[in-house]
Amino acid sequence: MEYTRLGHTGLIVSRISLGCMSYGEPARGNSPWSLDEDASLPFFRQALDAGINFFDTANVYSAGSSEEITGRALLKLAARDDLVIATKVHGTMRPGPNGGGLSRKAILTEIDSSLRRLGTDYVDLYQIHRWDYETPIEETLEALHDVVKAGKARYIGASSMHAWQFAKALYLSDLHGWPRFVSMQNHYNLLYREEEREMIPLCIDQGVGVIPWSPLARGRLTRPWDTATNRSESDVFGRTLYDEGDRSVVDTVGQVANQRGISRAQVALAWLLAKAGVTAPIVGATKPEHLADAVAAVDVELTADEIELLEKPYQPHNVVGFS
Repeated sequence: MEYTRLGHTGLIVSRISLGCMSYGEPARGNSPWSLDEDASLPFFRQALDAGINFFDTANVYSAGSSEEITGRALLKLAARDDLVIATKVHGTMRPGPNGGGLSRKAILTEIDSSLRRLGTDYVDLYQIHRWDYETPIEETLEALHDVVKAGKARYIGASSMHAWQFAKALYLSDLHGWPRFVSMQNHYNLLYREEEREMIPLCIDQGVGVIPWSPLARGRLTRPWDTATNRSESDVFGRTLYDEGDRSVVDTVGQVANQRGISRAQVALAWLLAKAGVTAPIVGATKPEHLADAVAAVDVELTADEIELLEKPYQPHNVVGFS
């Protein structure tokens, strides 16, 4: 495993982050494809054995049970100080007008709930899952400042928003002397490269680490275009992200993989790991080979010709994933 600093911070993370959305009680939330606790534990062990120290979850994943499973597994298998645990806040966690969002009330409630579920006194990275259009960003930033100063989070990060929104948040943090967002968890892969227009150049300029979600495009980049899975059949949100125009990119990934004698996943992740500004793609795993491919991709170096071939068939997309 290789390690790098998260943006301009001193925090050292593995080049691969294990995304924990796949681990949660199937009966809770809207993830019938998720793995329960017994089925999840081997993946945490495999990740740690491979040198992965960076784990990402969210309060809304499987209605909180992802945090519960993630916390119990990690603290059973490793020392807390050796782990980099990230979670997120924004989604609705309970009925009522204050059950979600990024108000001061919501943030201060949800950080305590996340810590309780994770079984830890602090998270290393506390991220806003989306932009809250109903709450002034100043209120959100000051609440996050208080979370950090209380020792409940070491760093703060953001996810999936317009570049102008992120720039505004960074400016206001600097203006008020509040902690800055140190990471951007955005939607970025070979099928969706709209982030290259504004967000990623902003992150590079501001020293913000990029930790993309869905680096394998919901698995689209790991298999032939017409192949379906249990998750793809039930993933309503995923069906809004990609379309028939992406078929040629998927075919090209398969072509490069065949020529290299490696998996499609390794090709797609190697491309992402080579992109400027990218710290650690967040990879989900429900089979051992998913993690094995992700770890192996760290050592794959694509040639300039291969990168050009992979990028050539890209078709621009409408901006999606911000809500």
